[in-house]
Amino acid sequence: MRLATFLLGICSASALTLAAHAETLTIATVNNGDMIRMQKLTQDFTAKHPDIQIEWVTMEENVLRQKVTTDIATKGGQYDVLTIGTYEVPIWAKAGWLVPLDNLGADFDENDLLPPIRSGLSVNGKLYASPFYGESSMTMYRKDLFEKAGLKMPEAPTWEFIGEAARKINDKSSGTYGICLRGKAGWGENMAFLTAMANSFGARWFDENWKPQFDQPEWKKALDFYVSLMKDAGPPGASSNGFNENLALFQTGKCGIWIDATVAASFISDPKQSKVADKVGFALAPDAGLGKRGNWLWAWSLGIPAGSQKTEAAEKFIAWATSKEYTNLVASKEGWANVPPGTRTSLYSNPEYLKAAPFAKVTLDSINSADPTKPTVKPVPYVGVQFVAIPEFQGIGTAVGQVFSAALAGQMPVEQALASAQQLTEREMRKAGYPK
Repeated sequence: MRLATFLLGICSASALTLAAHAETLTIATVNNGDMIRMQKLTQDFTAKHPDIQIEWVTMEENVLRQKVTTDIATKGGQYDVLTIGTYEVPIWAKAGWLVPLDNLGADFDENDLLPPIRSGLSVNGKLYASPFYGESSMTMYRKDLFEKAGLKMPEAPTWEFIGEAARKINDKSSGTYGICLRGKAGWGENMAFLTAMANSFGARWFDENWKPQFDQPEWKKALDFYVSLMKDAGPPGASSNGFNENLALFQTGKCGIWIDATVAASFISDPKQSKVADKVGFALAPDAGLGKRGNWLWAWSLGIPAGSQKTEAAEKFIAWATSKEYTNLVASKEGWANVPPGTRTSLYSNPEYLKAAPFAKVTLDSINSADPTKPTVKPVPYVGVQFVAIPEFQGIGTAVGQVFSAALAGQMPVEQALASAQQLTEREMRKAGYPK
């Protein structure tokens, strides 16, 4: 009896010691479906690492950006792991705000990361954030409407074809619109689409000397095309529609063509979520014959702020959450169609995934064709496909987005919108001290 009591005392003391020495990681994340799923699966990580506890701080996207930017800039140390995008990583890494991810372990297999995604999260060859899921953009369309109109979608369409097809299948009387494109103002909303589209028309935000380029004919051609097409074949109130609104329109059968994030493919082809799941086709984002397609590049990733005192534990968590092992865990619990897409080469050679995801090849081709270091037809001094990786871009991009959204709503002509964009961008770049 005394021995049993003694052993029980040792076990209790050990448990208390372990709890006392357990590190708590505070993780700031965005409230999207993939991240919510990760939280539900965290017990797999804590079972393997009983000395590490997890505390989640979940926020919507705009709040997340504001909170983590403030914390990291002041090295406040409030968070140990951050959910950050491809825009922030190179800027914050160069500022010394992020810890390089040098110790993710041999099993992590950094070389398996898709090269464009890895490149967007690296500075001078070092990885500063590990991708949780990645995306480009592509053309999604209704095969039944195309067949009815006697049209065939090319694997690699042009903007001219998209314009003609959208106008032909447009049927406003039945509430079916030829095309849905982002119109809601924001650097990550309408300007993500319009910047990627403008790249393919030969436009660019800045020339090699950081001079804004909205007064050039390429931007005029791109914005004219967009506003005219949406007026002829888009849904009413398009200037208020972002990703979520257009997703809902497409899923309920109100859109013939939608050009947007590749991550949407699993939603619109899922019969539980989409009325047109069996009628969806996929193609590359359009081009204008100049060698660049209108597709972007993005990843939600996990990084470690320089202010964290728990780097070793944070690296263990990131290695787990962005590993091939985690992909297999999600597949076992939720099915292959729901695994985080767009980060690893091995996923796109997995026959089980390819069978579950008919959109996989177009997604991979779209990601691989996006080059953040050479995003435009003409040379530029910046990195980023649908954004410019400088700190000032968030404010400038949103302001330009508001002007272009007003043009789409018919509140000002295209010429005035471009003149306003040029003026406000010149003013903000002068204030920021460009050229540097």
